[in-house]
Formats: sequence, C-alpha cells, structure tokens
Amino acid sequence: MARSEAAASLPVGVAVSGGGDSMALLHLLHRVAPQAGFVLHAVTVDHGLRPESAAEAAAVAAFCASLGVAHDTLRWGGPDATGNLMDQARRARMRLMADWARSRGIGHIALGHTADDQAESFLINLSRAAGLDGLAGMRAAWTQDGVCWTRPLLGQTRDALRAYLRRNGVEWAEDPSNDNDRFTRVRARRALKALRPLGITVERLTTVIHNLSMAQEAVTAATVQAAGAIVEKSGTLHLPRDALTLQSPEIRRRLLIGMIRWMNGSDYPPREAQVRHLEQALHDNRDATLGGVRFRVQATAISISREPCAVMGPVPLGQVWDHRWHVAGPGDGTVRAVGADGLRQVPEWRKSGLSRDAALVCPAVWQGETLLAAPLLASCQNYTATLTASFTLFLISH
Repeated sequence: MARSEAAASLPVGVAVSGGGDSMALLHLLHRVAPQAGFVLHAVTVDHGLRPESAAEAAAVAAFCASLGVAHDTLRWGGPDATGNLMDQARRARMRLMADWARSRGIGHIALGHTADDQAESFLINLSRAAGLDGLAGMRAAWTQDGVCWTRPLLGQTRDALRAYLRRNGVEWAEDPSNDNDRFTRVRARRALKALRPLGITVERLTTVIHNLSMAQEAVTAATVQAAGAIVEKSGTLHLPRDALTLQSPEIRRRLLIGMIRWMNGSDYPPREAQVRHLEQALHDNRDATLGGVRFRVQATAISISREPCAVMGPVPLGQVWDHRWHVAGPGDGTVRAVGADGLRQVPEWRKSGLSRDAALVCPAVWQGETLLAAPLLASCQNYTATLTASFTLFLISH
C-alpha cells in the first residue's frame, strides 16, 4: 500500500470563523490534503455574541459543502454573569472544539493565527511589561485536552492571505469589532500602522519574536532538564527538597509555575508576588497552597497535589475532568473526585501507595452517590484513567 493511501484516513480539523485568515487556512488545507494524506474536517463555533454570527457560520457551512469538506457548527451557551467576556469566549471555543475533535477521532486542529496576530500580541504584552514568555510569541504547536493544536500561518501576513483569497475568488466576512477602539487588539493594530515609518513592521517584529522564541526554547530545555529530578505518580509530583534550591531563580520559578498550571489547567501563571511568597514558604519548610495546588513539605521531598476544594465538579464519562484526566469506561456515569465518601467505598485504597491527600483528588466514576470505579486506587478492568499530558510533556509544550 502506498504511503498516501495508508495515511488517507487521518482526520485533521480546521477551525473556521468565516474571517479572512481562517477561510484562507481552510482553502489552503483543502488544496494540500490529497497530497499530504489527510481528510479535512471543518468546525465553526458560533458564540452568539453578534447578530451576524449565525449567518457567518451558515456561509462557512455552504462554502465547505462546495469544497466537499465535512463541517460542523458548535454553539456556546453564553458567558457567565461575571468575568472577561472575550476570555470566556476563547476558553469556550477551545473546549468545544476539543470535545468535538475527540468525539470524531480527530487528533489535530489547525488555527488561523497570522504574523499580524503575533505582532499585535507582542505590542500588547510589551505594554504590560511582559517577560520572555509574553514576548516570545504564540506557540506554533502544542497539546491540550488530548488534541494537538497547530498554527500553520504564523509566518504569513494578513494582507498576503487576503490577496490569496481574492486570486481564488473566495469571499470572507469582516468582524465589525475589528474597528472598535474599545478592544486592545484594535488599538495595537493601529499602533503598528503608526510605527511603520520607524521600520517597526509586522515583518520586523516577526524576526524579533523568532529570536526571542529561540531564547525561550533554551530556557525551556533547561527547565525540562531540571524537572528530571521530579517523580510523577498518579497525577501527583514528588520533588526532592534540595532540587529547588540547587536551581537558578528563573528555573526554580518556571518549575513551580509549571507544576501549578499542569495541575489547575490555567492559561496564565500566578502573579509574581504569589510565586515569591510560595518560594519563601518552601524555603522555610512550610506547607503552602497556590492556584488550587497544595505543596506539602515532607522529610526528604515536597509533595505536590491538587487541593480538594479546587478540583472540578462532575463531568460526563469520557470528557476531560479537572483539566488533565481522561476517564474511559462503559455506561453513562459521571466523573468527579474520589473524595472522602469514595475512600470509604474503596477499603483497599492504601495499596495504591498514594497518600490520603493524593487519593482524595483522584478521578472516579460515580452513579449518583455510588462509586463505580476509582481506577488509580483499585483494579478496575473496565475503567481507565489517563493523563492528557505528562508533566514533562506539559513543560515542553507550554
């Protein structure tokens, strides 16, 4: 069997909003799919935040039909009463698409971010006095919620992509919010135009971001090397007490932030003052908590686990629970923490070798108040609990 024939069934997703960037990505991927050996699946998330969104999703669906590309529209239930609306929408979009991909056996989703998005983000983060991570640009690829996300167009400008669409007779929708000065990104876009006479262009900033990203890769490699001293067991981490003190301040800071984000699923690190307070507590051999993560100082090691009061509530069996656990098995139970009630129903849980702190926050399958399975604590032939990414893989990809 030829290589292209063997790989022909590989499904690849593409996120399409209807805007110029994502429509160009859709069209380009459709053209290369036969030679690359994958089958393209498009998805549109209708946030319902603008009156035009439903019509734009329908237009994407019609265009996909004309190309012979499978398409699905996902709808968001709406924002919470409090919080950042745009951040909520972004999180919802990623969550909905990840669930969509896993339900269809799709392991990769391509996103349409461009060099202009990189440059605008650079200016926004520069205004916030960001460090290396904030200025090194968007990731070209990473794994989250069991899906590999990629940004193939980071080296292409918005103007070049629209020129491509015009040459190929492809229409796209313009989001009216792109002209609204209330949004920081719109102001950054206009600032870029004002900076052009100084030679500060999207192309120049792309080069700067590339240089910073190489420095970031070197620091990440050093952090991963330092993480070799950490033992991971059933979602908990065990760090030798002297492993932190032997590291430089920056590597130590990155290790602590990495542990917290791996466990709590946050897109953003804790505030610097909070991290410094945590470092001081551990230096003084005191237990501490930060971001829903518990640090317990023991005789020879520091044990890091989820804080029981911070774990996620129930989700249907098969969905990612508490940001990093995928629990699979028969039936239609729900997944939530073992908790004290669950431990009472698993009398042999100590044989797992886990501490009580770690056991309490392990994923379990429930039917009402009846514990069906706790795969990490007792043998369960029909149920499994696996991490979406190991701690080391998380450090590499974040």
